[in-house]
Amino acid sequence: MQEKTARWKGRNSKKDELRDRVWSALENQGAAIDSPWSKIPDFVGAQQAAEQLARLDALKTARIVKCNPDRGQAWVRLKALQQGKIVYTPVPELVKDFPFLLLDPEKLQQEGVAFEDVMYSEGAIEHGQKINFNEMDVMDICVVGCVAVTTAGGRTGKGAGFADLEMGIFRELNILPETTPVVTTVHDLQVVANNEVVMEGHDTPLDWIATPEQLIQTKTDYPVPGPMQWSALKPDQYEKIPFLTELRQQMQA
Repeated sequence: MQEKTARWKGRNSKKDELRDRVWSALENQGAAIDSPWSKIPDFVGAQQAAEQLARLDALKTARIVKCNPDRGQAWVRLKALQQGKIVYTPVPELVKDFPFLLLDPEKLQQEGVAFEDVMYSEGAIEHGQKINFNEMDVMDICVVGCVAVTTAGGRTGKGAGFADLEMGIFRELNILPETTPVVTTVHDLQVVANNEVVMEGHDTPLDWIATPEQLIQTKTDYPVPGPMQWSALKPDQYEKIPFLTELRQQMQA
């Protein structure tokens, strides 16, 4: 059994406490699929949450969907592909020498690859096209993974900062306009009181939250961060993300 600890604990004590409480609640109430600890959790009702999200006009009309690689959002990726949309999904924890994978439904069909075979990250890595940030087109909707969210648009991930790192780079490259909705799917247990999520300057707020039971428009008042704040990165992020140092040099040249 996975140890009940957070790998990235120590960056913000209030966020650490909140994550521990949400992970515990999901586990203790039988709402988590497998261990939820130290990850964006997979959850009971993830398919229903994806169906709620699919009601969004922004998703219906989207051509390009960016979606996190976690198992809790696998149904979001599957539905997007079934609807003929191009999906950008990052390599989990950005551990490869390339950051993203492109899933093109037309190309996958031509190659005889079932969409179900790429809805999880293992299949996406095997069959997806490697792509770098500067090769990506403007995104029509941005799906992020969350551990806890609020109806005011607050969010926190698992503590590593991957989502906000990606979105900062997207903004610097002008491929994530302020008009692009940022959305997520979560279990209802992951929706917490508005004052429980600490939003820092680099944190991107949510526009929509889909749970198995409801679709929530946050109408957030939180400001949207600007381009990449390189000074906010931690030394261990440079150590663990192979392409990050070179990318910073390229973008600041």
